[in-house]
Formats: sequence, C-alpha cells, structure tokens
Amino acid sequence: MEQSDTTQLRVNGHLVGIIGLRGVIEDMAADFANRPDESVQAEMVERLVLKNYIPEPVRDNYGRVFVREFRKFLGQPFEEDNDEELVVKVLGAGCAQCNRLEKEVMELLNEMNLPAALEHVTDIAEIGKTGVMGTPALMINNTVVSVGTVPPKEKIRKWLEEAAK
Repeated sequence: MEQSDTTQLRVNGHLVGIIGLRGVIEDMAADFANRPDESVQAEMVERLVLKNYIPEPVRDNYGRVFVREFRKFLGQPFEEDNDEELVVKVLGAGCAQCNRLEKEVMELLNEMNLPAALEHVTDIAEIGKTGVMGTPALMINNTVVSVGTVPPKEKIRKWLEEAAK
C-alpha cells in the first residue's frame, strides 16, 4: 500500500493539507538547494498547484511556507513563522500513552479556552528530526517540555499558560 504524501502546514493561521509536498521537495533538493528563495518558491508553487487548490490571492503566502519546509528539509537556515497561536505537538507512534497525552492536552485547551494548533506526529522520521529519543513527547511552540511520560494535567496546564503569555 502506497504511503500518503499529504503534509499539513499552517498558512495564514489555517491548517491545510498539501498533497505531494515531500515528493516535490525531494525532486528539487539537488537542483534548487543553492537558488534564491524566490526561485524555489516559484517552482514549488508551480509544481504543487497541479495537485492542490492554491487560491491565486494567497499563493505568495503558500509559497513562503513551502520555501520554509524546503529549507528545513535541507537543514538550511529558514525564517520561522511569527503566528501568535500556540503550536502543540504530541510526538508518538499512536500507542495508548501517546493517545492519552493528546486527549489530555485537547481537554486542557478546551477547558482553558486557549486557541492552539494541536498536532499528533506519528511519523518516526519526523519525530527523529526533533531530536526526541522517547515517546510520548510533548512540544509547545517548538520546545520539548516532556519526554517518555504523560505528565500530570496540572503540569501540562502550567506549560500551556506560560507559553500563552
């Protein structure tokens, strides 16, 4: 069975699924690694619009996100998003503990009425890129706050409150 090549990205504060991003990045890596961002952006948008609906008025915004993912893939410097929303990631293959951590974070975000992007990363390669060596793990705004355990809810609440300030 072929693995899905759909990547979720945040564009203009909205989580969108992009089909074929990983493949396009891999195809372009060798030829475009040293080209300017504008060239990379134009090529990526041109290729990805073939399989994805990317509205004309926001193609530039999508393009900047594509370039960030391209640079990140190559291990090159890239400009971080400056979204104000919290980004919370549960890292783990989907075991009972990982799912419990995701559920508890979701419950806390609801209780606190806190807007956040919550993502459960199950891809081992993606987890490896974070440097995390155990699961479940919890990342808040790209900072690992917990590894190898489901922390008490009050501890998670404290981390979320601190990150929201």
